[in-house]
Amino acid sequence: MPQFDFLVIGSGIAGLSYAAKLARHFESIRQTVSIAVITKVQADETNTKYAQGGIAVVWGESDTFEKHINDTMDAGDGINKKSIVEIVVKEAPERIQELIDYGTRFDRESGGEYDLAKEGGHSDHRILHFKDVTGAEIERALLEEVLRHQNIEVFTHYYAVELITQHHLGETVYRYRDDIKCFGAYVLNRRTGEVEKFLAKTTLLATGGIGNIYQSTTNPTIATGDGIAMAYRAKGVCDNMEFIQFHPTSLYQPGQKPSFLISEAVRGFGGILKHADGSTFMENYDTRLSLAPRDIVARAIDSEMKKNGVNHVFLDVRHLDYDKFLEHFPNITQYCLELGIDVRKDMIPVVPAQHYMCGGIRVDEWGKTNINFLYAVGECACTGLHGANRLASNSLLEAVVFGHRAYESAVAGFDKAVLPDNLPEWDDSGTTHPEENVLVTEMTRELNSIMSNYVGIVRTDRRMKRAYDRLELLHKEHEELYKESKISVAICELRNMINVSYLVIRMAMARRENIGLHYNADHVK
Repeated sequence: MPQFDFLVIGSGIAGLSYAAKLARHFESIRQTVSIAVITKVQADETNTKYAQGGIAVVWGESDTFEKHINDTMDAGDGINKKSIVEIVVKEAPERIQELIDYGTRFDRESGGEYDLAKEGGHSDHRILHFKDVTGAEIERALLEEVLRHQNIEVFTHYYAVELITQHHLGETVYRYRDDIKCFGAYVLNRRTGEVEKFLAKTTLLATGGIGNIYQSTTNPTIATGDGIAMAYRAKGVCDNMEFIQFHPTSLYQPGQKPSFLISEAVRGFGGILKHADGSTFMENYDTRLSLAPRDIVARAIDSEMKKNGVNHVFLDVRHLDYDKFLEHFPNITQYCLELGIDVRKDMIPVVPAQHYMCGGIRVDEWGKTNINFLYAVGECACTGLHGANRLASNSLLEAVVFGHRAYESAVAGFDKAVLPDNLPEWDDSGTTHPEENVLVTEMTRELNSIMSNYVGIVRTDRRMKRAYDRLELLHKEHEELYKESKISVAICELRNMINVSYLVIRMAMARRENIGLHYNADHVK
């Protein structure tokens, strides 16, 4: 029975930065602690790894905190928590410097200064980046830092199934109760097929997004809303789940999952959205043209596709300096070329795809959930930073800032956590290995269809009611399968995706105004 002082579920920028800081702190005071990081596949397969564009920070002389704060509030349609926006923006330079100190490389200009890019919704150049693989570079540096510490143990191919609370002691746990406690998690060892009890005094959820509830997403296949669903079932509070960000420009490749992302930075570099005949259209939607915030651009593309009966639009970079473009976007250039798209003479076919969850598990300014000794950081958390829509390149920033703040809070409360000695082992008596795996595949396909067709970029009351009714039937069918089956990743992931889809639908139905990423055609004034 593994028992730890700190359990970290997820190995992206949020989880790794938190774990690294814990390790350094306790090493500095010569106190022995145990830190476990679990990840359901290999350690570097995270949403962080797939972040192309960069990380936003006030770094240049012309930029100011006030400008970054205003840009973030504007993108979020003003329903962001301004106090949180101020915290993140003002603490950003110190957190970014720490990433650099860990060994993260960011692109520099010929004179040695950092090359600061500008993306949609930003009023100044403030995006630090490494080619078009910024997330992968940050992941590399953080993973190397984590592996230097002997008090951190990384468990790969371990899948968190359920959080452990008083419920597992036979106590009834009610939502909104303020004395719920988390004692770790039940975790499936994917190599043995056995569910193990990982006890921990403090647990951090850093499980990423929910992209795979949709047919088309830029998220990796591991993004199935696990942390949000586990927290919700443990009576954690979730907020703003209706605000699903669709990236305007994923590469058009029908059936490809995940969708290949054509970074926001490409439009920041000068790429222009066009139709097949070369005509532009963004002037009909926003004065910022192709550099408008993502929600506006995604709806504009969706509208143009429906209006013209086409499956995609184009992003034109043919007018740009090819050598400089190649230097900034080598991965995108090469990927397109392998598909026969030469960006020097061909426009890039693009289509919106689900990209980011702006809501999640409600946390305070320290990353604390309403469940004691449970933190949530990164995309699975709702801090209030993003409001109704995330400003480009603020997500990696939020993760590293709140990873630090969660670390500070966890250290301060370390001596208060006590583990009961009678927590039960996982009980799967009476269950069998399911023979009908095809049911999981078909139910997943049905769920994707429900969410993509009825709860996508543009919604209506009727579509959402239909989605809710169909999801309810799917939920009942899956719960029967779950209760009679031995635990498997596929069954658990589907359960989690159904849970988070329910939250998305219910909160979207409750939202009676069009704001940010939530757009209901029945409520247009």
